[in-house]
Amino acid sequence: MEGLPTTTKTERRSRSKNLHTSKPSLVMAFFSCVAWLYVAGRLWQDAENRKLLANLLKRNIEQKPKILTIEDKLMVLGCKDLERRIVEVEMDLTLAKSQGYLKHQLPQSESSSQRKLLAVIGVYTGFGSYLKRNTFRGSWMPRGDALKKLEERGVVIRFVIGRSANRGDSLDRHIEEENSKTKDFFILEGHEEAQEELPKKIKFFFSTAVQIWDAEFYIKVDDNIDVDLEGLIGLLEHRRHQDSAYIGCMKSGEVVSEEGKLWYEPEWWKFGDEKSYFRHASGSLIILSKNLAHYINTNSASLKTYAHDDISVGSWMMGVQAIYIDDNRLCCSSIRQDKVCSVA
Repeated sequence: MEGLPTTTKTERRSRSKNLHTSKPSLVMAFFSCVAWLYVAGRLWQDAENRKLLANLLKRNIEQKPKILTIEDKLMVLGCKDLERRIVEVEMDLTLAKSQGYLKHQLPQSESSSQRKLLAVIGVYTGFGSYLKRNTFRGSWMPRGDALKKLEERGVVIRFVIGRSANRGDSLDRHIEEENSKTKDFFILEGHEEAQEELPKKIKFFFSTAVQIWDAEFYIKVDDNIDVDLEGLIGLLEHRRHQDSAYIGCMKSGEVVSEEGKLWYEPEWWKFGDEKSYFRHASGSLIILSKNLAHYINTNSASLKTYAHDDISVGSWMMGVQAIYIDDNRLCCSSIRQDKVCSVA
């Protein structure tokens, strides 16, 4: 019994304490090992991904076609060649327009197979002008069968009106009912009828009329004007086949810059220090040849309108090679005996 090893109580306590303190160290060592394995795995995965992408890129470069596509050429050239071609085409288009609409090479309309008309006359009217219209129908403007016979002679006359701001209301319905009886309206579907919209109305009239009727001349007449129809037809017959004709009672005048006054021009400052309008045909009766009406139709979106329709038309004519024809017979307020229009 004396030779057997013995342990004291103190030794047993020390050994138990060491066992307790080694457990947290083992746990920390385990988690450290797991973290190291995770990081190593991610690094290895990233390295594999980079290697795979590098191989794909190399393969794509090696398999790139030798013949470049259009997109590749545009990228290489910086679209310079395309830009140059666009500029050339735009220049050709501008030249074609100027020759086609201001010379003799006019595009054929849908009615080209029919006999060409001498004139389309648009008489301005409004929703509250029923009595005026009836007065015209009983004086210088034919009605019914007489209107059809006049069209056979090559002259179309229509009352020109837009649509109500409240599309389809009683104002629109009354015009449609009246037109169903008289057949003498030209309704501008895209135009809203209002006093402040008159400059836009004349643009709509010329633009739309030239698309519907193939005529030598297109004429706008105010709703307070009586017309000597035979005298006007004779005047137009004399001018037949005259391109770029801008015909009317030519005038100029002071630009009204004071708001509230009659004929006030909101953009008066555009007309110079002297505040004087350029030469233009009086708005009572304006005549344009076919190619000028085509010009308005083609460039309608970019043509500027002013406070008055005659000034607006005059500004458009300044930008083209229009031939100004000042005919005193078209001065409706004059005292000439041979005039073809007069104030009603």
